[in-house]
Amino acid sequence: MTDTHLQDYIERIAHLIRSETRIAGADFDLQPIQQSALHYLAHANRYSDTPQAVTEYFGLTKGTVSQTIKALEAKGLLERGADAQDGRKVHLKVTPAGKKLLKKTMPARTVTGVWADMDEGMRTDLLVHLKNLLQDLQRKNEMNAFGVCKTCRFNRKTGDNRFFCELTQEPLRPAETELLCREHETSTA
Repeated sequence: MTDTHLQDYIERIAHLIRSETRIAGADFDLQPIQQSALHYLAHANRYSDTPQAVTEYFGLTKGTVSQTIKALEAKGLLERGADAQDGRKVHLKVTPAGKKLLKKTMPARTVTGVWADMDEGMRTDLLVHLKNLLQDLQRKNEMNAFGVCKTCRFNRKTGDNRFFCELTQEPLRPAETELLCREHETSTA
């Protein structure tokens, strides 16, 4: 097997998932990027729920992201809010209607079916290998990891169900530590 096989498999899997996403979104007049952006924002923390973070996460142009956000807002699936400390900064929040739609369309049905058919050991092994591959690709491409906050080297548990971000010097709510963060750096410990 060669590195070409690896890329071929990853691309084919991505195309199959994107195709199913397009079909699921068609019932709701959504493009795949709109669904993907909505899915990302539903899992992003307060440092990562901005238009700039969406642009960075997907590697798209600001114009494409701007149009995607406008379409989601027009459909009532997303809303903008000003930052409490910096009124120039915009946060994007998935509305209850957006969350309801995501439950119907994500993850792709075939992904859910294949996942259910795997035994627990295979699931665990697959996730470990995919996570390692993703981290290696991000590192080699000098891209932000967008990892889950609780696995970040800056996250410190300061007490019973209390957390603190050493990068931003701010306390974190327990629920925030389960979300994606654009500032994430893998712990070296």
